[in-house]
Amino acid sequence: MKLDNWTRAISPFHEGEMAIQTRAGVRQKAEVIGRRFIRDFMPDQHREFYQQLPFIFVGSLDEQQRPWASILTGQAGFIYSPDNVMLNFQAKPLVGDRLQENLSTDANLGFLGIELATRRRNRINGRVTAVTDTGFALQVTQSFGNCPQFIQKRQLQWLPEKSKNLTSQAQVFDHFTLEMRELISHTDSFFIASSFSDAKNEGNQGVDVSHRGGKPGFVKIEGDRQFIFPNFTGNNFYNTLGNIHLNNRVGVLFVDFETGHLLSLTGTAEIIWTGEDLTNFQGAEQLIRITAEEIISLPETLPYRWEFEEYSPAHEFVGDWS
Repeated sequence: MKLDNWTRAISPFHEGEMAIQTRAGVRQKAEVIGRRFIRDFMPDQHREFYQQLPFIFVGSLDEQQRPWASILTGQAGFIYSPDNVMLNFQAKPLVGDRLQENLSTDANLGFLGIELATRRRNRINGRVTAVTDTGFALQVTQSFGNCPQFIQKRQLQWLPEKSKNLTSQAQVFDHFTLEMRELISHTDSFFIASSFSDAKNEGNQGVDVSHRGGKPGFVKIEGDRQFIFPNFTGNNFYNTLGNIHLNNRVGVLFVDFETGHLLSLTGTAEIIWTGEDLTNFQGAEQLIRITAEEIISLPETLPYRWEFEEYSPAHEFVGDWS
């Protein structure tokens, strides 16, 4: 059965995304592909995909409109789709995570559903329509799939005893500790939240959360509050960079897949289009420099551990900082 494409008169992309697409030389191509694959509803295969996930990544905004990236956890089935524009979540944010404070009726959220064992991922943006004692409901405004590039394969192990932790272990910092620097500088994956909205709010704006992956060490620490990473070729939508072009606030989540530690921060981003570092990093289209403003450490918070299987084959075509 043929699915409807983007049905609205406006572009599925806002002005920031269009500007980055234009600078990257892919504006027309992105518009054609975007109108074909970005929808204001979820295809049935996406609805089924979300319903089988035991976790999902979430982008949200705090009272200061600062983005935060989070992970929402449960057992398979904690997400349910009653129809193609609604998702119901029977889960509450992890204790100590900023999503606890940011989750409210009418809040704009972005979601990334990702299955590390298969490298499959899909994304949604939407608005919270109800919050209850056990979860919340979301009305979808945009839905689309993502390619599997730079996702490392990992197998999930659920630790039920860790899911009953009701005491916050969160610690707040304004700089990276030695342990944080170790996690960041050796990571092969992280998640970034960004946002843009204006008075029009026509359905092509909101909050996004996206995956970034690379060879271990693809994130380079610069001082006690900064790091830089390469941005590789993707689907040419430039959702994250388009948001940053208009609003440089971002949230970043690092996951320690072996220990269950989480490192969450909010701060600002700078897009770097030229320079020696960019030229020397094979495969990088741009570099992104993040400056942290507030950092939250959540030790052993996740009720999961992941067993590493293999790196993405896309790594063969990119460089490193050495």
